[in-house]
Amino acid sequence: MSFVDSHCHLNFPELAENITDVLAQMRQNDVSTALCVSVNLADFPQVLALAEQHPNIYASVGVHPDYEGVEEPDVARLVELAKHPKVIAIGETGLDYFRLKGDLEWQRARFRNHIRAARECGKPLIIHTREAAADTLRIMAEENAAGAGGVMHCFTETWEVAEAALAMGFYISFSGIVTFKNAKQIKEVAQRVPLERILLETDAPYLAPAPHRGKLNQPAYVKHVAEEVGLLRGISVDEAGQRTTENFMRLFGLRAI
Repeated sequence: MSFVDSHCHLNFPELAENITDVLAQMRQNDVSTALCVSVNLADFPQVLALAEQHPNIYASVGVHPDYEGVEEPDVARLVELAKHPKVIAIGETGLDYFRLKGDLEWQRARFRNHIRAARECGKPLIIHTREAAADTLRIMAEENAAGAGGVMHCFTETWEVAEAALAMGFYISFSGIVTFKNAKQIKEVAQRVPLERILLETDAPYLAPAPHRGKLNQPAYVKHVAEEVGLLRGISVDEAGQRTTENFMRLFGLRAI
């Protein structure tokens, strides 16, 4: 039995300063692999260093939509950085209309660059969307994101949004939010998404699942997400772990460690 944390931020200070313990906790909780996700280019060297130092850690390259006034990644730059063998995805990218307001055309242009880079380098996308589902799906369609594939990370949208993403070949990833008692919509989606298209994540250091809600999150806690998805699907936590691990390896073209 093993689990994969398909999305975390191990380079963030809260986790990086205790990385030895974080990795030990992963081993003790049967979390075999984690994908450390980039949020800006300035910190990408830290993300890549972790992946280079640890065989079970992988990296992505991209700039999160919440980061305003940072180095903009053009297609060529993303493709060049994605050549590293430990970089297995482009992102996280997407749209977020929750934190930032006003003219967000720069966000949409950035998103398009990531999709184009993913298609060019043949690596999957990690997509973030918050209060922007319609525009996210529209740009995915316009830029042929299906040609790259990828995952809708930390999914919090409706079944209709999930269905549209699934139709483009995307996977749906559930975070600790699915364990929250009031997360009825997300629980419903977790019951309906085909099991072969589900990933699990922590989004650590954020969004710790029950029973650790409100505390610092870490990849070891992805096991609780697997338990909840297993309950919702009527399968064991072992099967939830095995199937979602297989999904992760298939999407990102990896062999189990």
